[in-house]
Amino acid sequence: MNRYAIAATCAAVSLQCAAADSPSPYAPLAFLAGHCWQGELPGGKKDIDTHCFSWIYGDRFLRDVHVVHGDGHKDYLGESIYYWDSATKKLRYLYIENAGGSSAGDVETDKTTLVFPPTDYQEGGKTQTYRSRWSRVGDNAYDVVTEFRKGDAWTTAWTAHMIEVPGASAAATSK
Repeated sequence: MNRYAIAATCAAVSLQCAAADSPSPYAPLAFLAGHCWQGELPGGKKDIDTHCFSWIYGDRFLRDVHVVHGDGHKDYLGESIYYWDSATKKLRYLYIENAGGSSAGDVETDKTTLVFPPTDYQEGGKTQTYRSRWSRVGDNAYDVVTEFRKGDAWTTAWTAHMIEVPGASAAATSK
C-alpha cells in the first residue's frame, strides 16, 4: 500500500469516526419517538389531543400522527413528517390534515424547548400565520403554546399539557 492509499484510508476512517460522534439532527425530537402523548385542549369542550411519534425508514424521518377527539364533532386528524434538510442544514416539518390544510416550517431548539418559528397554515384558500413552542417538563410531559398572528400582534390560540400515555406505542396507532 502506498502512502497516498494509507492517507486516503486514514482520512476515510477519520470521517467515519467523526460522523459517528456527531449528534443526530433529530436529537431534540428523540424523546418523542416511540411514544404517544395526550393533553386536553382548552375551551370547555373536553377535546383530547393525542400525538403518536414513530421513526420511519429507519431513523431518517420522524412521523407524528395526531387526532383531536371530542364531543360534538368528527375527529380532527393530522400528520407531520419531520426531516433533516441537508441543503439548509435545518430540521423541518411538513404538516397535513384531514380538512385539506397544510403547513411547512422549521424546528429550532432553545435548551429544553422545541421552537416552531412563524409559518403559514393554509386551508380552503385562507392563510393563518402561527408559531409554537413545546417545552419539556421532566421526562414524561411537555407543554405546548401555540399563537396566531393578528395584525402586528400575537395572541394565544391554545395551550396544552401533553403527558406520555403509559404503555401506548406509536407503532400501534400509526397503521
